[in-house]
Parts: sequence; structure tokens; C-alpha cells
Amino acid sequence: MRSKARELAFQLIFERLFTESDKTFDEEFFALLKKDEDKDFAKQIVTTFCENRKALEILVSENLIGYELNRVYKVDLALMFEALTEIIYLKSPVPVAINEIVELAKKYSTEKSSRFVNGVLSAICKKI
Repeated sequence: MRSKARELAFQLIFERLFTESDKTFDEEFFALLKKDEDKDFAKQIVTTFCENRKALEILVSENLIGYELNRVYKVDLALMFEALTEIIYLKSPVPVAINEIVELAKKYSTEKSSRFVNGVLSAICKKI
């Protein structure tokens, strides 16, 4: 299962939202994952997000109705960025990526965040 890799990638993307440093990884952080393939998957998500951050910010911003990007909870942004990175750049199946992210939203964000994140991601995926 890649659930733990996704969760770790989300955490690193969340961290990146507060810093300009997109180039280095703390290898100890990835030690939390037991399988090398999970470590590689998490690294690939974070690296790909960092390379495409501006495009993802524009995409999410264009699909927020009644919100501005800087007013969205950072946790929710990180979750959406993680899912979109997987869907657009890593070609993960849309239902799988969205379902995993909605579950993480239930765990890490507000009561209403899972519906909000699901709605924004669904709207974007219908357009792409």
C-alpha cells in the first residue's frame, strides 16, 4: 500500500508551503517508510511537486470558487497539491488519488475539509 508514502509526501509538501527550500530531503524522514519502493514514490511526489509548484498553484487558484489561494488552509492546499501531482504528473488513477487524499483530509484537517478538497479536486479532474 502506498498510503504511508502518500501521507509522508503530504507532510513534506505541507512543510514546503512555508519555506523556499525545494531542493533537499532529510533522508531520516523517509526512514519511516519500510519499503524502498514507498520511499521512492514519496520522493517522486515531493520532487515533482517542487518542480511544478507554480503551475499547480495557478491550477488550484483558477478552480477555487469564492476563495483565494492565500485564504485556503495550508493543510488543504498541501493535500490538493499532493493529489494533483499524482494525477497530472505521475499518472496515478484519479479515484485512488482522490480517495486517499480525502482520507488524509479527515485525519489532518477540519470537519468540512474533506468535502472541500474533494470538490475542488473533482472540478479540476473534470476539466483535465
